[in-house]
Formats: sequence, structure tokens, C-alpha cells
Amino acid sequence: MSAEVEEMLKHFHSMKNVAGIVVIDNDGIPIKSTLEHTLSVHYAATMQTLLEKARQVVLDLDATNELSFLRMRTLYHEIMLCPKADYFIVVIQNPSE
Repeated sequence: MSAEVEEMLKHFHSMKNVAGIVVIDNDGIPIKSTLEHTLSVHYAATMQTLLEKARQVVLDLDATNELSFLRMRTLYHEIMLCPKADYFIVVIQNPSE
């Protein structure tokens, strides 16, 4: 898993306007991050809750589907959430104007 995570970090970090990347295990603990520790923990807790709710919404809509990617835009950031089997990745990007 480590080589795969490192490769994804390189890929996402090379993208334009990326402000930060956090890799979080299924227990909600940040594994790797390009952000400071307190911000990583905050994103981990918040995104873990959002991921659980989004997965439930997808299952409620269609029990044969599962969440594969979530992208949302806020006033200040665009946040992309990519769930994997053992972890999920959160990419925070500054939206281009």
C-alpha cells in the first residue's frame, strides 16, 4: 500500500492549485499529509463523517452501487474525496478563477 500511496501523492501534488493532500485510514487517522498535523486531524475527522454519510446516501438510492468519488466546491476550496479499500484520500484544491 505504501508505494501506491506515494505514487498517488506525487500525482495529486503535481496537479495545479493543490493546497493539500491527506491520506486517511478507515479508522479516521491521517496516515500521510502535506498539511500541518492539527489541520490534517481536522480534515480526517470531518471527511470520515462525510464519507460515511455519502456512502449511505448512495446505498439508499441504489443498493447495487457504491461511492467511488466525491467532489465538492466550497467558497474557498474544492475538496475531492477518493475512497479506497483500506484508506481514502482527500485532496484540497484552490479553485481556479
